[in-house]
Amino acid sequence: MHDPQPSTPFVPPVRLQGWGVCLEPLSLLHTAGLQEAAADGQLWNLRITWVPRHEEATAYIQKALDMQAQGTRCPFAVLDAASGKLLGTSSYHDIVPAVKRLEIGYTWYAASAQRSHVNTAAKLLLMQHAFETLSCAVVGWRTDILNTRSQQAIERLGAHKDGVLRHHALRWDGSVRDTVMYSMLAAEWPAAEHRLLEKLKHMALTSN
Repeated sequence: MHDPQPSTPFVPPVRLQGWGVCLEPLSLLHTAGLQEAAADGQLWNLRITWVPRHEEATAYIQKALDMQAQGTRCPFAVLDAASGKLLGTSSYHDIVPAVKRLEIGYTWYAASAQRSHVNTAAKLLLMQHAFETLSCAVVGWRTDILNTRSQQAIERLGAHKDGVLRHHALRWDGSVRDTVMYSMLAAEWPAAEHRLLEKLKHMALTSN
């Protein structure tokens, strides 16, 4: 009797590219690039998200890969499509195949890539893949209640604010945060996609 073939994970690693960025499966080969991106702005000093210091980069990636092996996360390196330079990272996480749900998070970018087209392009690629290829019923986000910039960015996507989980999780500095939760249903995606495409077109026009 043959052993059953292993089932394909709900969110297998994949390469996504468009609008000047490339998202490829995060690996230990990205360690040096991740260190360089984190050093651009000394992002490890941010209280509201955990960005690895130089000596923590390998462990940071390995933890993401361990979560991927458990089926709860799919991490990406975000690269400039033209140069191949690593700009930051983002992930699908809290993956629940039974209800076709995942969240987008663990996102941070080098200071020089912030307030550019990069985050909008990466979010569009991730959401398109989630809704149109993986047939997700819902995509979620969560962020620190102190991270007002992140909340504004998520709300600009058209996500619905579900509420606040009080005294929910530890920050890297040992303090406890309240977590703001957001979601978008599949039926809400077409309007959100239109807004994101229009935003990217506007960015392209103003950068020329």
